[in-house]
Amino acid sequence: MGLKAALSKPFAAIINSRLNKIRKNAVELQQKTFEYLVGQAKNTAFGKAHHFDEIDTYDDFQKNVPVYDYEDLRPYIDRVIKGEENVLWPGKPAYLAKTSGTTSGVKYIPISKESMPEHIKAARNTLLSYIYETGNADFVDGKMIFLQGSPVMDVKAGISVGRLSGIVAHHVPAYLQKNRLPSYEVNCIEDWEQKVDAIVAETKDQDMRLISGIPPWCQMYFDRLSAVSGGKKIKDIFPNFKLFVHGGVNFEPYRARTEESIGFAIDAIETYPASEGFIAFQDSQKEKGLLLMVDSGIFYEFIPSDEFFNKNPSRISLKDIELDKNYALILNTSAGLWGYSLGDTVKFVSKNPYKIVVTGRIKHYISAFGEHVIGEEVEQALMGVANEQGLDIIEFTVAPQVNPPKGELPYHEWFIEFGKAPKDLAAFALQVDKALQKKNIYYFDLITGNILQPLRIQSLKKDTFINYMRSQGKLGGQNKVPRLANDRKIADGLKEYIE
Repeated sequence: MGLKAALSKPFAAIINSRLNKIRKNAVELQQKTFEYLVGQAKNTAFGKAHHFDEIDTYDDFQKNVPVYDYEDLRPYIDRVIKGEENVLWPGKPAYLAKTSGTTSGVKYIPISKESMPEHIKAARNTLLSYIYETGNADFVDGKMIFLQGSPVMDVKAGISVGRLSGIVAHHVPAYLQKNRLPSYEVNCIEDWEQKVDAIVAETKDQDMRLISGIPPWCQMYFDRLSAVSGGKKIKDIFPNFKLFVHGGVNFEPYRARTEESIGFAIDAIETYPASEGFIAFQDSQKEKGLLLMVDSGIFYEFIPSDEFFNKNPSRISLKDIELDKNYALILNTSAGLWGYSLGDTVKFVSKNPYKIVVTGRIKHYISAFGEHVIGEEVEQALMGVANEQGLDIIEFTVAPQVNPPKGELPYHEWFIEFGKAPKDLAAFALQVDKALQKKNIYYFDLITGNILQPLRIQSLKKDTFINYMRSQGKLGGQNKVPRLANDRKIADGLKEYIE
């Protein structure tokens, strides 16, 4: 064991002790965070417009601050982008994180000098929690790779602008810089495919021990590593590779193929970072769920997802949440986002400590017929049947077919790229349909009531989703394929890839 690994263990114990205090005092820490945020922002343009000086309680806050999405906050953010100070948060942001929205085009999310360290601290504590629980620290002595966006920054009104992962690259602790790959030059390559090839060339002979990124793009890296190494498994290319850190999408649909590529069931850590804040991370290999970051400059609110589009939905703080209930996640942050609907849905699996699982996107669901099928239900139905049959799902998306030809009943149309496909696709589709009926009572009622016919699956050609994302200019980085939609835009774009 090297010096870094040896030193990391007592440091991990210290951090775990701090995290235990946070775990035990989550509601109190959220109240302190609430008071801090409102107090800091009283004299901002937003704070004055929303009477922060009159807010003493969470009830006051709800009355004064409605739920906002990015478009609602855009007038304030546009003022920030133009260089105005004290708009959403005191002073100017340290950064603007550039991200793509499904309805807003390019979005610019403020990151303040107060919020930036929380991203780094959470990433650090993710790894230290793993070390504390497992005792495995050897990866600290080897090379680590973070598949991320370019660290090259633009500037708007004196504010640095870039992708979140590129911004974070500027804040990697000095003690990890020598271990970190890819090099700055390779990391700056904008074209994703060229970048992956350059990363493969730079890392294939290195002692890689930790690999981190969004699962589908890590898989692309693994595939190309294997190709240039004569078809070897990743474990044979990197014999000391022991830890895979992932986020951005649910890992389960990718797990089987990832582990097949690696050659064994590697330890994996899930993280939940967003440009708006680092929300949660997996702090245990033994327990389900991600530990909610309750002491990181974010005050959380929750709206039951089935009420989200109501005129006056319920809106609660952490102390009133219920287990196993889907909530739309609302953020108030030390970067100046207020009543901000992140667009994600989460479910609590524990209150002691508060742990969540990400269940989908509030706008990524199918309810063309009142069924309100969500991402979690679709993924569990598909992967449950696929795993039973030993099938390999590379990627998929689902859309409603409202007006099928020949007067047929409407149905859900699934577009799936298989690694290992079923021998009888129609029989497989019926099994997935039955599994989905068990997950969603409304869908069950529509099928049994002959309002919908059972789902249909279109099998797609190899590399369909890579080619589709390339055609949309969204290959790599933090881009993800929406799993569910209420329209046919993606479905129509995939027609040319059907086998």
